[in-house]
Parts: sequence; structure tokens; C-alpha cells
Amino acid sequence: MRRYHLMEIFVYYLLAINILTFIMFNLDKWYAATGGWRISERSLILACLAGGALGGFLGMKYAHHKTKKTLFFVGIPLIGILQLIFVIWQL
Repeated sequence: MRRYHLMEIFVYYLLAINILTFIMFNLDKWYAATGGWRISERSLILACLAGGALGGFLGMKYAHHKTKKTLFFVGIPLIGILQLIFVIWQL
């Protein structure tokens, strides 16, 4: 495959994982408010590590969810910065 094609696939992957992670944070907040089934913190962190740090950060801000937990308000931006450095390094 050409490098351009791989980059296009990578961009679509990042878009999808960030949308999914944003939805996960918002669903977990809704589940927390309604007393329903919850999404584990581990799953939220793994989604961020899989490339969804921006979606996780935006989900935290939009839903006001997990904003007081150090692992999230420090960890998610740190993961995002590391992912950004990696993407720039790959270009």
C-alpha cells in the first residue's frame, strides 16, 4: 500500500476512535446520573490510549465527567500530548 493510503486509513481511525471515546464519556455520565450500568474507568482510559485522547478530553469537558479525578484531568491531556508528538514524529 502507498504511504498516502495508510495515512488516510489512520486519519479515519483517529476520527472514529475519538468519536467513540467522546460518546463513551457522555454515556458513562448519563449512566451515572440515572443509576444504570457504568463504563469502567479502565475502558475509558484504554479508549484514550487507543488514540481517543482528544475525544476523551472533549467528553470530559462537555459532560463535566471525571474532571476531579487526577488520573483523568492530568492523564488524558498527557496521553493526548504524547499521541500528538507521535503523530508529528511519523510525518
